[in-house]
Amino acid sequence: MRSSHHRNHHARRLLCLTALACFVAGGTAYACTRKAAVPQLPELPAESLALPAENGAQQSLLTAAQAQALLDDPRMILVSRTHKMPEDYPVETKECGSATAINKTLQTEAADAFLSMQAAAAKDGVDVRMQSGYRSVSYQTNLYEKKTNYYKQQGYDDAKAKEMAAAIVNPPGCSEHNCGLAADLNSPEHTGLDEGFENTAAFRWLCQHAGEYGFILRYPKGAEEKTEITYEPWHWRYVGPENAAKINASGLCFEDYIAALQSIAA
Repeated sequence: MRSSHHRNHHARRLLCLTALACFVAGGTAYACTRKAAVPQLPELPAESLALPAENGAQQSLLTAAQAQALLDDPRMILVSRTHKMPEDYPVETKECGSATAINKTLQTEAADAFLSMQAAAAKDGVDVRMQSGYRSVSYQTNLYEKKTNYYKQQGYDDAKAKEMAAAIVNPPGCSEHNCGLAADLNSPEHTGLDEGFENTAAFRWLCQHAGEYGFILRYPKGAEEKTEITYEPWHWRYVGPENAAKINASGLCFEDYIAALQSIAA
């Protein structure tokens, strides 16, 4: 009985991991809508989740080596409050921001992709503009220290002031903008970087086409617990077209997608 229980537990674990692999490789379409949320894994027949191996065990559709290759892609870097950007991360930038942009550049590949995306949107009568892109770590440090000092002037001690500042401005090296792959987008229809952007033609166009140019909606509605960031319809992240297709097909937010890859690669 104990041996049977152990085999059943192992089989369930393999099935769960394989399900994640299938979604990472490309599963259900991601619904980028106003009420979009990170979906639960749907029920699928077991035979659709795995390939048979010679020893009779189930085998992931994505190998450990393939998962690790995706994790090693510098465009797939996870930057957040709990995943600080490496100090030696290479950043070469190119200007692609609008005339009113606060930070006008992105990494060169991302900038070229944005300009192509912007031109395609224009052909469809939609005006998409890059309002804030690459921020150096020193620039981020200045933003963070200013916000920290603001709270200290309100009477909070240093630790509390830093905590409160981090809820609004990510600490240096912990913002996606520091790696040059994050773009805050807007349009003349709605110039503010706030949730109102989701009601624009630009946002609707991006939901349908941004993945073709390598951009994903980085902080979707319903994923706040995982991303630790509120829903930001204006914040788009460049990962490359092939990676964007996989992520969007998976239905997972970026944190969960990376976690799934790490589980498979382990």
